Parts: sequence; structure tokens; C-alpha cells
Amino acid sequence: MRVRDVVGCGLALVLALGAVACDEQTPESHLQKALGRCATYRQLSFDRTRMVTGSGRRTVVIGDSWSVGRHLPDPSRSWPSVLPGQVHVYGYSGSGFSESAMRRCGHVSFADRAPAAVAGGAGLVVVEGGINDVRRPRKAVRSGFDRLMHILTPYDVVVVGPPVTPMRGTRSDRIDRLLRRWCSRIGVPYISTLDVKLSYMSDGLHPTEEGHQKFGRIVARRIAAVVPSRPSFTRTREQRHPADTALG
Repeated sequence: MRVRDVVGCGLALVLALGAVACDEQTPESHLQKALGRCATYRQLSFDRTRMVTGSGRRTVVIGDSWSVGRHLPDPSRSWPSVLPGQVHVYGYSGSGFSESAMRRCGHVSFADRAPAAVAGGAGLVVVEGGINDVRRPRKAVRSGFDRLMHILTPYDVVVVGPPVTPMRGTRSDRIDRLLRRWCSRIGVPYISTLDVKLSYMSDGLHPTEEGHQKFGRIVARRIAAVVPSRPSFTRTREQRHPADTALG
């Protein structure tokens, strides 16, 4: 075979491989990846709901991947397992207060999943999240928060805010301030976790099992120090704070 034939064959092979690589980046392939990820998250969520821990009053946790225990060898060891009572976890990776936090997977925001979470009743509802809302507009987060709290008006509620993680850094600060203010208006205790230092996995976002257990113990202590209450919108209807816009 002549040299130019060898070169020509090599060039054809490179172009063919390039075409395959480009094909892997098509919208269809991205969609398939997204759908596969959603299927994984859905299964993780379902599996975690079946891992009931503890005994006593029914405690319902509505949360994100932290509550699910994503990447843990044993998801039943995620932080809610440390809470007192019979703990039922309704988490979904990537979800948050905002509907847009995980829209590609359907209706999986906290408010969308709340009716199923409390269908069996609840002596206490713990809402944990906000870390997936750090890039969402204030209006979208507020809308989701209000929807959720209206659904939870028959139940005693505590809201647990997002920590500072290596990946997200101090972007949790804004969500922390917003959640604190909104909870105060409706009489629901808010627990900030900005000060909590944990060990994280290599992704810089999810705690190790040790981190989960520490987070759970801290949250449990802080819940014990407050009085959970039912959301009340009657005394706060249409009340606004001048800083709301500034925080947005």
C-alpha cells in the first residue's frame, strides 16, 4: 500500500471517529442522558421511601439528594435516620422549592411531592433543602415555598436550610436569608445550617456517611430546641419587606 493510501485511510478513520464523537453530543443523546438520570433519581427516591427508620410519632422528611442519601453505600444511613420518631423520607435528587430546580424530570419540586409525603399523616414535617435553589430567581423560589406551606398548613413544620458546601460555596447565604424571613412571617421555625462543617465526598456537594450522621445529630438537636408549628398565612397576607427585592 502506498504512503498516500495509508494517510488517506488514517484521515478517513479520524473523520469517522469525529463524526461519532459529534453524534454523541446531539440533542437526542443529551435527552437520553437526562431521561436516564431522571429514571435513576426516581428509583433512588422510591427506594428511600421504603427505608423507614426509628419508632414513635410519624416524622416526614421532604428533601433533596441529601435526604435520599445519594452515593451512600447504605442510603438508610442518610441524615434523617438520626431524627427521633418513625422517619419517612420523601426526597428527590436535584429538587428544591422552585419548580424549575429539576423540571426536566417532571413535577418533582417539594410542593409537587408534598401531598404524597403526608398522605399517611405526620406528627412532624421536616423540609430540608434550598441547595438546589441557589441559582433560581427569588420569585420562583418564593412561589414554590408558598405552595408547599399552603399544603402543609395542617401539620407541624420545621424548615432546615442549606449548608455551605465546597461546590456551591457561599451561594447558600442568599437562600438562607430568604427562607429565614419567609418562615418567620408564617410562624414556622427555621433552622440554619450555614455554620455546620461536614466531611464531603469527592464531588464537593454530598456528605460522606460520617458527614450525614453529624448533620443529622445537629439538626435533631436544633429541632428539639424549637417548637414546630403549623404555617399560618392569615396574619402575613400581602405583608412585604423592603429588602425582599434587594435579596432577589
